[in-house]
Amino acid sequence: MPLERAAWRVWAGEVYLLNRAYADHLRRARLVPIFLPVGETGREAARMIDGLDGLVISGGADVLPDWYRREPHPAAGPFDSNRDVFEFSLIREAADHRIPIFGICRGMQMLNVALGGNLTQHLPDVVGTDVHNPVAGEFATHRVTLDPGSRLGGALGPAADVSTYHHQAVDTVAPQLRPVAWAEDGTIEAVEDREGLLLAVQWHPEISMSNSVFDHFAAMCRSAALATP
Repeated sequence: MPLERAAWRVWAGEVYLLNRAYADHLRRARLVPIFLPVGETGREAARMIDGLDGLVISGGADVLPDWYRREPHPAAGPFDSNRDVFEFSLIREAADHRIPIFGICRGMQMLNVALGGNLTQHLPDVVGTDVHNPVAGEFATHRVTLDPGSRLGGALGPAADVSTYHHQAVDTVAPQLRPVAWAEDGTIEAVEDREGLLLAVQWHPEISMSNSVFDHFAAMCRSAALATP
């Protein structure tokens, strides 16, 4: 969970903050959500990962472009380098222990960068519209087309209408990943690996009434657990 400034009841200050919808969807998928506050060391990340069946990297602030050797775009930011470092550690530890990882929005971008890919820092420069993030503070909807031969395509079908709120996206896909869903403008909307351990979507499935993506992730977790000696 990221550290944010917030006000509640008669208080205000720094809090670990995440939309409850993530937990609601994980519970609907018969998983037990455990929130991981941003920590300070890789060792802390390793201890948090121990005993987990899966890892979700949620949405949030833009990934610092330093990680993929780019100068910041004027429209990029704000950044949270502490969160970046900690989530890189979580991803590394989960991958080392063959724990399934599910990235959502920023989480997809984090996973791609962690595995050697890079990002488009301001999508309107590439696609010519703000269809992926038209109004500040409001989710939009657009259609994605899925690879029918992919695991995610098998779970969702050939197309889906998704909730969107992002101005960055995957550019060069990391070698360990492959694109499996696209928006009409060609933006990569989902990636997965060939082993069934990595999944990421650019949209926000926690906003959807459907639980299909979370159910698919739950199946990944159960399959990985059965394969663990």
